[in-house]
Amino acid sequence: MNFGIKTAFCLGLAMATPGLANAQQSDWSYEASIYLFTPETNTTIATPSRTLNATLSFSDALENLDIAFMGAFGASNGQWSFIADYMLTDISFGNPTPGPAFSSLDTSVKTQIFNAYAAYRVYEAPTVAVDLGAGLRWYKTDTEMTLQPGALPGGTTVAKGDWVDPLIAIRARFQFNEKWAGTAFADYGGFESGSDTWQVLLTADYALNERWLLRGGYRYIEVNHAIDGADYSFDQSGPIFGATYRF
Repeated sequence: MNFGIKTAFCLGLAMATPGLANAQQSDWSYEASIYLFTPETNTTIATPSRTLNATLSFSDALENLDIAFMGAFGASNGQWSFIADYMLTDISFGNPTPGPAFSSLDTSVKTQIFNAYAAYRVYEAPTVAVDLGAGLRWYKTDTEMTLQPGALPGGTTVAKGDWVDPLIAIRARFQFNEKWAGTAFADYGGFESGSDTWQVLLTADYALNERWLLRGGYRYIEVNHAIDGADYSFDQSGPIFGATYRF
């Protein structure tokens, strides 16, 4: 099932990372980024009667993407920093099914994710800075998986709901030289039976000048939760490319 690209635009300040020198200042500093995240997507719904798994490969992601949007805000002042970001993903795609029982599995996945963090700098050296943080992840999904008829009649399974998971996070920035730096970010949350989530973001950053950075890297995010008695799992992983403006 292929609806083509309606919108594929990502705008973000996600995981805003002030330079090491900025941490010495008491004034507020900010970062704004525009980047593209085109991941592989895996969605699983496990019901008492069957388990459905749909996969959209990275190579097919843009072709099957309906809407993608990411927007966020990051600010830092002294040892403290604050991050909030929002991501919307809307994709529709099909997968073949093994055997003659069904002809295909058609999947429609619409997700919204809002992350918010407060972080405190716990270690700083001339070339390394480490922050520890806490926050929350609000996740909302409207997922439909439809088995098309084959030898057996088809049917549709729906996972629809939203919830909030608390998070802990760590972020590290490495300054290699005047032009090159790297950022590593990870979080984990849920902390209860039937709900857990985690994320990893790695980027290499190249400074064009004092204001502009070019960034490339990799992001993985996973969410697991029980929805109306069915185990729901969603993950996305893939490269990120973008530009960042610091002010």
